[in-house]
Amino acid sequence: MRRKTKRRNTTQRNAIENVFRQHERPLGVDEVLRYGRRLVASLNQSTVYRNLKILVEDGWLKRISHASLGVLYERTGKGHHHHFHCRQCNRTFELPGCALKEEDVAPDGFIVEDHDIFLFGICPSCVSG
Repeated sequence: MRRKTKRRNTTQRNAIENVFRQHERPLGVDEVLRYGRRLVASLNQSTVYRNLKILVEDGWLKRISHASLGVLYERTGKGHHHHFHCRQCNRTFELPGCALKEEDVAPDGFIVEDHDIFLFGICPSCVSG
């Protein structure tokens, strides 16, 4: 899904979109700012926040709540999946698919509307590094 409303296309927004295209994983605001400054040196935190809000409203990004990192953002349209958080490098990765059978884990009488799972540990780069 792309922009629903007519918005001015800016260099900063294009840089932020490119950050998410280059890093196919959930990113926090600080990561978006750090990577985005490599593309547009004048990018600042308030511009990142404003554009992330716009990209979420337009359906291009979605927000993810992480227990210790807070809010992360990832591109939409990837289908249902879960996440892995590396405790060493502090990055979050996407895990394709889902093995959870909600009807098998929910107690009787509960209606599951959605779920999200974070696995925690050490990523391959940190194990070998």
